Amino acid sequence: MKLTLQHDHKLPAGALGLANVPDGSRAFATCADGVLYAVDTAGGTFEPFDDRHASFASGCVLLPDGRTVISGGYDGMLLWHDVESRRCWRRVQAHQFWNWQLALSPDGSRLATVTGQYLAGGWKYEPAPESEPSVKVFDTQSGDLITGFSHTPPVLSCAFSPDGQHLAAANMMGDVRVWDLASGNHEPVSQWNSPDFTSWGTTKSHHHSGGIYGLAFAPDGSALLGCGMGPMRDPMAGNGKMTWQRWNWHTGERLDQIQDGQHGSGLMEAVAWHPDGTHFVMAGRQAQGTWNAALFSAADGALVHSVDTKKRITQARFTADGKSLIITGAQGQPQRKDGNWPSWGRLQIYQLSEA
Repeated sequence: MKLTLQHDHKLPAGALGLANVPDGSRAFATCADGVLYAVDTAGGTFEPFDDRHASFASGCVLLPDGRTVISGGYDGMLLWHDVESRRCWRRVQAHQFWNWQLALSPDGSRLATVTGQYLAGGWKYEPAPESEPSVKVFDTQSGDLITGFSHTPPVLSCAFSPDGQHLAAANMMGDVRVWDLASGNHEPVSQWNSPDFTSWGTTKSHHHSGGIYGLAFAPDGSALLGCGMGPMRDPMAGNGKMTWQRWNWHTGERLDQIQDGQHGSGLMEAVAWHPDGTHFVMAGRQAQGTWNAALFSAADGALVHSVDTKKRITQARFTADGKSLIITGAQGQPQRKDGNWPSWGRLQIYQLSEA
């Protein structure tokens, strides 16, 4: 399979979150200006929703009925928006700190949100304990908090299993935990650590950095996929190994990982499975190398096709038929020109076809 660019649209600010209707004709992007936008993926026209977050809008999900989008932000808020009127009809203070990522259960009834601030907890700069549950689950109909789970902050990513019975979340230190939502037990059913996703700086700045920025269960529920950046001596350089790993989530056993010679350097932020489970995509920002988005074979983990968008990619979503891939991100670091900010957000659509 290969990826071919079909559309490249500009948005007013860097895009951090993405949701789309099943056929991909319309997408929703949350941006660094705190605004949620509805985007016509063919023409590129966009409409802002009325209410915004007080800081960066970090993620969004579209409920299965297609009438409600829920967004999260660095203000710790969850906002329920009506798609037709573009008005916010519910606001919930979910966290005391940032919302890093959202995940929607397959049936649309539950919303997971993760948070946490990295504060040094000791002389080794290990993360301090959380001040609130780092993982929370809300009822999407009532807005009520269903449950919360403890983790080591900051928790950067989360994902529901295909049957909606389990929730996984991962943090900056490469710790992954999985909970059984049906049992009511707050202890994880499995947990493990992968040191390949975290760094301790020895140059310029001494602190931990990195993390697992993307998580996704395989469509058949057999494995859990995570992406991020490998260890580096200088945390400010952002040039750790582009990496993904796949685990048996019941045991934490690593099944495979990105193959030598098939990666560059940079932070990978997004993973997504093709609907038929034969391929998955990993994408992010590149420091050195030849690509920042690539398709991999689920059978053997080999790189199948890659592209260099020359941009930062923050989210990636396949359409329901698997024929298109929608990605969001940002172009460069903006500076005012004649008193105005440039349109530095991006939404791109790639067509998938046989190589």
